[in-house]
Amino acid sequence: MNSRLLLIVVAVVLIAVGAGWMLSQQDAEAPVNKAPASTTSSPAKATTQSTSVKDMRLGNPMAQVQVIEYASFTCPHCASFHNNAFEQLKENYIDTGKISFVFREVYFDQFGLVASMLGRCSGKTEDYFNYIDTLFSTQQQWMASRDGNTILNELVTMGKATGLTDQQVEACLGDKEKSGQLIGWYQQNAKSDGIRSTPSFMVNGKLLSNMSFEEFAKVLDKELGL
Repeated sequence: MNSRLLLIVVAVVLIAVGAGWMLSQQDAEAPVNKAPASTTSSPAKATTQSTSVKDMRLGNPMAQVQVIEYASFTCPHCASFHNNAFEQLKENYIDTGKISFVFREVYFDQFGLVASMLGRCSGKTEDYFNYIDTLFSTQQQWMASRDGNTILNELVTMGKATGLTDQQVEACLGDKEKSGQLIGWYQQNAKSDGIRSTPSFMVNGKLLSNMSFEEFAKVLDKELGL
């Protein structure tokens, strides 16, 4: 990562930390060395306005069963769900139009916020889900170093692999207003739905914890009346 881009990422990190956005994490995850930060910057206040943040949705938006997943990109249990149960969920319920599926980010750390901004950079749902597919399938590798700069480099590299240019990456990560909106959106959603750990799921308004595909299928079939 070049020095200019690193400074932009650091600014994003400072905004997040200054806004006090982190959720109390119930997953036991090993600590990661954070990216460098300057104490001279003035972090922006996180906005509570969420109307400009797009829900990333797959499946039939008009389906009778509405599912929302809350997940962190640095959560091992989230990666496990996405790499295993999600594929069957997508094949049997999302692609068939039986359910509407929305993925909402939970920001346990600065890396989750950076990843969210990169995934949303193009504004295309397909690009977003391709990006998070890569994030989760390679999570063990890019988290292994426990070094903040290395992880940030990996996140940017994965973003560029989806077609983002250096200019687009800089513009996305330098968008202070957008980062504030994402933080406010996340805080509002987490408070509204009572999210305290990841992954968590809202199925037609009911809060559920992590589960296998088989358990999830039983819940969905009941909601579908099958």
